[in-house]
Amino acid sequence: MIQFSPLVMVPGPTPIARSIQEQMSRETIAYNDPRFVSDFDALILDLKNIWRCDGAAFVVAGSGTMAMEMAVSNIAGRGESVLVCSNGFFGDRYVEICSRKGYDLDTIKAPWGESVSVEEIDKRLCQKKFSALIVTHVETSTGVELPLYELAAMTRLKHPDVLLVVDGVASAGAAEFYMDWGVDVMLTCSQKGMGIAPGLGILWASRRAIEKRLSMPPIAESYVDFVKWIPVMKDAKAYWGTPPVNMIWALVEAIRIIKEEGVKERDARHRHFARAVRRAVSALGFKPLAEDGLAAPTVSVFLYPQAAGIKDEKFRSAVYDEGAHIAGCKGDFEGAGFRVGHMGNITASSLVSLTAAIERACVRCGYPIKLGCALAVLQEELLVSPRED
Repeated sequence: MIQFSPLVMVPGPTPIARSIQEQMSRETIAYNDPRFVSDFDALILDLKNIWRCDGAAFVVAGSGTMAMEMAVSNIAGRGESVLVCSNGFFGDRYVEICSRKGYDLDTIKAPWGESVSVEEIDKRLCQKKFSALIVTHVETSTGVELPLYELAAMTRLKHPDVLLVVDGVASAGAAEFYMDWGVDVMLTCSQKGMGIAPGLGILWASRRAIEKRLSMPPIAESYVDFVKWIPVMKDAKAYWGTPPVNMIWALVEAIRIIKEEGVKERDARHRHFARAVRRAVSALGFKPLAEDGLAAPTVSVFLYPQAAGIKDEKFRSAVYDEGAHIAGCKGDFEGAGFRVGHMGNITASSLVSLTAAIERACVRCGYPIKLGCALAVLQEELLVSPRED
């Protein structure tokens, strides 16, 4: 029997390049082996240099949620005022994380499919003295991108004492950003824009974020304490927790791929692919949740036509059987549509396979379409150079 292996098109994990898989399958060596120490030290330097970080970069075994916890625990203590802006499910998760830490917590929440605006944030920051502002660059549950460059510029100019923390789980490694825009902590994980398997939390912290942590008393969260990890990130022979050697080798290769492609070029490719997918799937009658001006380059959410009578689980199962794994919606949109990830090291061929699988699933589920109509739109879009978009 031919082995069936559907294309992974969920918003993480994403398809893994062969060269990255090979790094994960290498013979494991000790974390203090000189060969690994050299690779890890070079990786940390690359992370700082590529994303223009004047403080520290951290690579720690754990999930994206662990990285969320690590980011905020080190820059605000009990009683400090923190503003969390939520554009959906994972913004709400950050609200829940912060609600446990004894902060003087304020929130701004946008309707799902929309984004908190820079003007709203500015207005709220003017109301009292905040220590930190937390935002989500790309909200995985809605496919919405927050205007990070504009927000960072506003915060740096008008509220320079506020530390800006950015959840980049669904953006870093795909969408362009740099720490010197005015970001103080950026966090992500390995299985999305970086294109690796799940298992690593990755953070960048500005010099002033590190200074803030060093000015604080010991924090309750031992494992994610910057103070414990800084010596390791300066010299991989140091020890706090055993690093996942093969996953770090995989990240070394992922960063090599990013350097070879270029951060700006990688951003352009993602935005080009995102537009192509949105227009192709829209041609079948599915409605993108996010408007064009807010649409993320890494994940798209599509809603079923209300009159079509499409049953969500049946449809996504049909797409799976046709060769592509897509995700269901969350929150109020659960059962009303599906989510597609188009990030990391995917290729145009992956998008063609995804679109064809969605078309065939429509036919199998009795949703009337003209076979090939979405594929035609997709391929016309793909023929446009990213520089021409």
